[in-house]
Order: sequence, then structure tokens, then C-alpha cells
Amino acid sequence: MSKKKNELNHLAIIMDGNGRWAKKKHKPRFVGHREGMDNVERITLAANKLGIKVLTLYAFSTENWARPKEEVAYLMNLPVRFFDKFMPTLMKNNVKVNIMGYLDELPKKTYDVVQRAMAETANNTGIILNFAFNYGARKEITSAMKELGKLIESGDLNSSEITESMISEHLMTGDFGEYQDPDLLIRTSGEQRISNFLLWQLAYSELAFSDKNWPDFTASDLKEFVEEFQNRNRRFGKVDESDS
Repeated sequence: MSKKKNELNHLAIIMDGNGRWAKKKHKPRFVGHREGMDNVERITLAANKLGIKVLTLYAFSTENWARPKEEVAYLMNLPVRFFDKFMPTLMKNNVKVNIMGYLDELPKKTYDVVQRAMAETANNTGIILNFAFNYGARKEITSAMKELGKLIESGDLNSSEITESMISEHLMTGDFGEYQDPDLLIRTSGEQRISNFLLWQLAYSELAFSDKNWPDFTASDLKEFVEEFQNRNRRFGKVDESDS
């Protein structure tokens, strides 16, 4: 009997290596970020073809504000460039855009364009392109705990009633229902760490790492990682009888 393949419904990617890609080519860092932005479109369309339901991309962390001001300013303008350029393609392919993070801390121009992108694609029913923008997992978990704390203070919740599923629902991925947690996380550029990304949601996700910098990561690379994932032995802490 052939082994059943794992379903990949939610894929998360840490898009790392834009700056290193540019440095290797003796170009300014912003060129790497621009190329990385273009690659988002290619990988999104490839993920859509593979039947992935949610694609979560780590675009800007709460720690990235510490980068040089010029680079931060460029990164804040990337969503404007991205949606101005690729919105027709996203609409044509029925892509639904979601942005999770602390959006009220963004510059007004950036805030307005991400809100507009979500509104314009709200009725699309294809893959959810979920950007983590001004996002940090520890801050996300802290915010969820504050929300639950307010419910306890108001008398609407008893601390003994708190469950894991309740915590998941108060996180920024809560609206994804059964697809809240990534099945697979890919990080590019050869780095092997989580970097404050989806710390709760990644508890039982499979991890994979690519030595390629993000702008060089191709649809073929994605397909290879998906196929490799589909053949992994996922036990979720249980014993696999075939191992005994």
C-alpha cells in the first residue's frame, strides 16, 4: 500500500537574503528588495497552481525598524509599488490579500495601500496571500494575552476556561480557521532560525531551508520543497507504527 502524501494547505516563507543577493552583484540593497518584491508575484502564482490555500510571507518584522532610515523608507514604499504593479495579476488569478501585523504603526501611505489591497480582493476565493508586515510573534502573543486578560477582567472569561484553541483564535492567523498553522516553513538564504516568526503556530510545522537568496528562489525550487514535504513522516508527537 502506497503511503498517503501530506497535504500542504498553509505554506509560510521567511524571504531572506535580498540584501546579500544585491551585495553579491555589487548593487545597492534596495535593488535586492525590489527583485525580492518581483519574486513574490512569481512564487504566489506558483503556490496557487500547487493548490496551496494560504501563503504567509514574512515581509517586515517589528525589529526591522532598527535598520538604516533610508532602507526602512524604501521597505515602507514596497507595498505601494507591489500593489500598483501586480494588483491586476492578483485579481486575474483570484488571489485574496491579507496583511497581518501592527498596521496602525505604518506610515499613512503604506497603511492606506494595504487596506485598499485587502478591500479590493476581499471577495476573491483563491489562495490567500498573507503578508506579515510590521509583525513580531512575541508581540502577537503578548497582544493575545492582553485580549484574554481583558475578558477575565470584565468577567466574561474565567482563567480556567482558556484553551489552546482559544489562544490560537486570538492570534493574527485566527481567521484562517483550519489553516491557522503552517504545514511547512521555508527559509531562504541558508540561515536556519525562526526570527520571531509565528512562534505559536509553528509548533508542529515542518521546516526546510534553501541556500538560495530570496530573489533567486524559483517556482521549480518551490515545487521540489513541496514534493519533499509531501513525503515526510509527520508524527505530531505520536509513535509511527512503521518505525517499530
